[in-house]
Amino acid sequence: MDNNQQVNFLEDQEQFYEDDQYEQTMGRQFESVVVIKDEKGEVQKKYTLTIQIIKANYQKPYLGGLKNKKSGALLHHAFAQTNQYRREHKEKNHRDTQTHFESTKSTIMMKEFGTQMEKEDLFIDLRNDRIFQSKEYFTSEMWEERREEAALFIQRLIRGWFARRRTNALRQKKQSLQNEQLEKEEDFRRQEEVRHKKEIERRTNPRTKEDFQILYEELELWRTTEIARIKSSAMTEDEKRAALKQVLNKETDLLQTIDRLKIIANQKNKDEKINKFLKSISDPKKWLRKSDGRLTEVHTLYTTRARELMDIYNGLKQRKLSLDERLDILVNTKWTVKEWDCNLTREIVDLIDREADMLNRGRPEPSLEGLRQRLQNLFLQFIETPEFNPEAARFQKIPYEILKSTS
Repeated sequence: MDNNQQVNFLEDQEQFYEDDQYEQTMGRQFESVVVIKDEKGEVQKKYTLTIQIIKANYQKPYLGGLKNKKSGALLHHAFAQTNQYRREHKEKNHRDTQTHFESTKSTIMMKEFGTQMEKEDLFIDLRNDRIFQSKEYFTSEMWEERREEAALFIQRLIRGWFARRRTNALRQKKQSLQNEQLEKEEDFRRQEEVRHKKEIERRTNPRTKEDFQILYEELELWRTTEIARIKSSAMTEDEKRAALKQVLNKETDLLQTIDRLKIIANQKNKDEKINKFLKSISDPKKWLRKSDGRLTEVHTLYTTRARELMDIYNGLKQRKLSLDERLDILVNTKWTVKEWDCNLTREIVDLIDREADMLNRGRPEPSLEGLRQRLQNLFLQFIETPEFNPEAARFQKIPYEILKSTS
């Protein structure tokens, strides 16, 4: 600022100090003369100083001081006599506050800055005091090192956990693959055993045309192989002729064995077909209920009639029965077919009477086998006729009404 501005500023300051408002707000002021003398005691300079006194609006702390015993004047500590900037230390016990390194600010607490020492005329009670001994100082470098070690420890555990989890997953996957491979091998071995048993069963007990075709093909392969072996051998003509004769005889025996197996298979297939037919006509009617999805079975008059006829037929097939049991079966069959009068029923009744007469005479069972087989076949025709068994109409290839009209 220039000289004019400086003079105006000083005039304003003097006017403010002379005003009564200054004394009410800030306090009061007075002038003091400072005299500077030289070594001889002569006055060299005089200075007039204006001293400003500020009225304190708070309780000044007692920090000790000096009392003039002659005049009785009490001189307080210079810290209490000057205006200090009051700061509140909310974190006075914090590490950052107690180890604060800054030259421009004080880190002394406002409360614990006074110290009282024991002396001859002063007794201090130390009974409730506790002695604290400082431990090893924990610096920020040590703190960072500890944090790094903790971070490395956590990382090591986490990585180990990830590795163990991945290892367990791979181990379980490997175990599952091994179990699946073992199951596949077990299934394949089981299927091979079943297939092998089936192939053996097809050759020992053939049932279908394909089974017999396999037997004929294997027999032809064996015959051609034996003939080629005999012809390529070093035997004489007579020996070859005798060997070929043996092959022919063996082939004939094998063909006869195949024919017997074919007869047995035909009989088994016939019995199986008849049993399937009888079971089909005697089974109850079945349908699903839409309300709850349960299966409902109901026996009708026709299915009941078919079941009774099936029981009679199975009784006629039984062998090695006593005389009374056989006669009971014959009597039940006779009264069943006598409800209708036709050539078939009359023939069945005639056969029943003949067998009953021969049984009463004591004829052996082998001599009655043909008669019983004929009676069994006729009663099967009786069951297959829709006029006597209405349930059999479902299994007729040609409707019974057409056959009846043509006859």
